[in-house]
Amino acid sequence: MNPIDAYAMGLSGARLTVRREDGDTARLPVRRWLGPATAADLSAVDRAEGPVLDLGCGPGRLLDALEARGVHAVGVDASPLAARLARRRGARIVEGSLFGDLPAAGRWRTALLLDGNVGIGGAPVRLLRRVRALLDGGGSALVEVDPPGTPTRVERVRLECEDVVSDWFAWSRVGRDGVDAIAAAAGLAVAEDWSHSGRCFVRLEGR
Repeated sequence: MNPIDAYAMGLSGARLTVRREDGDTARLPVRRWLGPATAADLSAVDRAEGPVLDLGCGPGRLLDALEARGVHAVGVDASPLAARLARRRGARIVEGSLFGDLPAAGRWRTALLLDGNVGIGGAPVRLLRRVRALLDGGGSALVEVDPPGTPTRVERVRLECEDVVSDWFAWSRVGRDGVDAIAAAAGLAVAEDWSHSGRCFVRLEGR
């Protein structure tokens, strides 16, 4: 099964788990994704300057919070179901890959990569170079990373939803200790870092 389809099953209410090749599993926080923005989410949202591009926006809770603050925001997600759920909230969505054609490339003031989305594609340097190209000259990326002490690595994972499993696919885990080097390779630098409710975030700006 395509990982996007397994993800959609999770958004539909089934229990969604990620399994790594070493056998470790973790339950994904689907309920949090479907709910309103949390205090930790808002610690990033309140740092976002519009216009904002939310990459891997999921069901749109961050877009909802941004619009409530009067900040123009557009989401990008490859899952048709996630895009549909976000549109029900009134969000503006581009359905497709963040590496595809996106509106206003080079003119976004802030890009969001929360919920581990810096791992998309298993190539964080390539991903952050893409983000840098989407931002305007003074823009920044607000990125959620793993806490200090967590190793940065590329791994193969699959999604499991009840008795259905996805194909294996590449994903990255980027820890706070490793993000400086990855950002530098993409032409970015860590301008700020903070934590909230056990989650860790950084602001990346052009060098």
